[in-house]
Parts: sequence; structure tokens; C-alpha cells
Amino acid sequence: MKIVVLDGYTENPGDLSWEGLEALGQVTVYDRTSYVDAPVIAERIGDAQVAVVNKTPITRATVDRCPELKMVAVLATGYNVVDYEYCREKGILVANVPAYGTDIVGQYAVGLLLEICSHFWCHSESVHKGRWAASTDWCYWDYPMIELAGKTAGIIGLGRIGQTTARILGAMNMRVMACDSHHSDAGKAVAEYVDLDRLLAESDVIFLHCPLFPQTQGIINKETIARMKDGVILINNSRGQLVVEQDLADALNSGKVYAAGLDVVSTEPVKPDNPLLGAKNCIITPHISWAAREARQRIMDITVANIQAFMDGKPVNVVNR
Repeated sequence: MKIVVLDGYTENPGDLSWEGLEALGQVTVYDRTSYVDAPVIAERIGDAQVAVVNKTPITRATVDRCPELKMVAVLATGYNVVDYEYCREKGILVANVPAYGTDIVGQYAVGLLLEICSHFWCHSESVHKGRWAASTDWCYWDYPMIELAGKTAGIIGLGRIGQTTARILGAMNMRVMACDSHHSDAGKAVAEYVDLDRLLAESDVIFLHCPLFPQTQGIINKETIARMKDGVILINNSRGQLVVEQDLADALNSGKVYAAGLDVVSTEPVKPDNPLLGAKNCIITPHISWAAREARQRIMDITVANIQAFMDGKPVNVVNR
């Protein structure tokens, strides 16, 4: 079995091991592969039966150049980088890694909110620069301190990650509402299900934890923002395309949206002309909610198990049956 890892660096920059994959066959690991050059991608796959990818696209053009390819193993939950329908037509199985980052992504979402409410880093930086030592007062703060207890959080998408975020918010004595097309007992235990209009109207903080589908693309736009409370806070560490970025930038600059905490943007890496880079009160981190070592180890372990199951003729976590 020949296995090619096309963009392994973000999964394993050196603190994990590829030994689990290497036990399954002949493994070639590339740290990075061009995202736009299908011939190069196909050349690197060569006659391998399994391609392991994170964000390297597997397009129709690439598939047509790789007649030996039998499986694409995605080092992530999202698999939109793969033309999985065409892979199905060609008999190529596509498997992903579900539920590996539930806790860390929920933790990160709340962490973004806490940074907005207390500005830990800015205040720490000012202390290290000597401002507190020189202060005539025993304390100071440069931004409004926001207490979350008693405020309302609205979560769009109450799957595993949304439920994790809801539990953390509930522990901080926040009222939690959620909008989701699927209602579950687990969801009802941590949030009140409401429709989108009510969530937008009543939430002090809105979290995006929904998948990117045609019906959710651009769900945060000037029309939905207009239906929100003045001074709302937005948190998005799901998918950047859920937000119409110019509309959010305009709302931040006008003060309609008090602040945004974002770990994702519509095009990644972020483009220099992204309007959110110049917007007021906008935290942007480089899509790292998932990147704790513990979570990346789970990705590695589940990917190895996915490939082993495929080799055994009992594939699991298949997204294109």
C-alpha cells in the first residue's frame, strides 16, 4: 500500500509521529503542496492508493490523473476540499475525522469571548511596558470590562461543538439560546431552541457553530446584523464563508457590532485587502481553534484507523457512500 501525505506540516510540525501510517505501507510525507496546481498534486500522488490531505484540493482534474487512487483520507472534519461526488463516481472512498476537536474548539470560542470582555493581552502588555509601575492609581483599564453573567448567548448550530460551548456558557451563568434545524435531547439540556429571528433579536453574544452549506453561507450579513441588538458581540471559529465580511466590517466600524472574535476568514490565508483587517474591535487568529496537540494526536490516530479499516474492507467515517 502506497500512502502520500500532501500537506502534513500543520497536522504534524514535528511534535507528533507518522509511525502509525508507516506501519500500514510505504509512506511519503510532503509538508506542503501547491493548492492551485493540479498537475503537481497529481504528480505527487503518483501511483499511490491513498492520499492524505488537510487543505490540498483533490479535484476532478487531479482524480483523472491518478488512476491508482482508491482512498482520500482527510485530516479534518470538513471535506469540501475534495470533489467527493466525483470520487464516488470513480469508486474512490473519502473519509474524514469527525468529533476530534469538540472540546478544544468550544474552549477556543469562549476564549475569544473572554479576551473581548477583559482584554487580557493588551493590559498585560501595558504592565510589561512599565505603565502600572508608573501609575498614580492602584489600577487602570483601557477598555470596558464586560461581565457575562445574566447576559444572553445565541448559538447558531447546536451540534457537538455548539453543545460544548453552551455548557461552558451555562457555567458562567449566561442564558443560552440556540438555532438549529435538528433538535436533540442533548441540545435541550444545555440551551433553549428558538428560531433565528428571536436569536438575533435577543442575543448579547452570537456564536457561529454551524457547518458551511448553501443555506448558511453568508448567514451573517447586513440584513441579519440589522436585526441584532446594538453592541452585540460575534464569535466565529467555524467557517469564514458564514460571514459577509464587508458587512461585518461596516457594522464593527459603526459600532452596531461591538466586537468580533474570529478564527476563520473567507479565504485562508487571509488576503491583505480583507476588510476585517482594518475593522474596529476585531480579533482575528489564524484558524487554530483545532490545533492543540491533544486534538492533532486524535486526528492522527483516527486517520490511521480510517486507513486500516479501508484496508480491512470495512471502511469507516466515509462521507461519500
